Amino acid sequence: MTQAELLRYLVDALEALGIEYMITGSQASIYYGEPRFTQDIDVVAEIDATHVPALAARFAPPEFYLSEEAAREAIARRGQFNIVHAGSGLKVDVVVRKDTPFARTEFERRQRQPILPARDACFARPEDVILHKLVFVRQGASERHLRDIAGILRISGAELDLAHVSAWAERLGVADLWDAVQRRASGR
Repeated sequence: MTQAELLRYLVDALEALGIEYMITGSQASIYYGEPRFTQDIDVVAEIDATHVPALAARFAPPEFYLSEEAAREAIARRGQFNIVHAGSGLKVDVVVRKDTPFARTEFERRQRQPILPARDACFARPEDVILHKLVFVRQGASERHLRDIAGILRISGAELDLAHVSAWAERLGVADLWDAVQRRASGR
């Protein structure tokens, strides 16, 4: 299974089960920015314990690994769990939507985008992908996130709501990083 096939399978499964979701992380930054290698798909989902049996049936062994116990724990603490495609080693990180003002706002802002011919999926908006990556950098994550932000600015910059990014960067405590990224992108 390729990453594109896994993404399509994931989207089909979530939509068939009525689970609200949005694609985030590296898949979203690649969508709005520049291509790079990644081995996982990050998805934020509004999932509850009633979804677990059907989700486990969709991602059943031997083709997939999904721990129902890990999924229930993630739901209880609003954390994350993984789905792994056994044959390829590709991984889906399923993040249970947090109940914070930013998490609620970004989920409401998600948008449908084409992923394959005749198929679309819900993605986090590029502004919110940037904000998440700034938070990750603040938490000590790698420079890769800054490169992803730079790619989004280069490819999607003209369509970005920079006022949204600036306002939320201030609220999330990453305004200094956002200012530095913008200075670097403009060559100042």
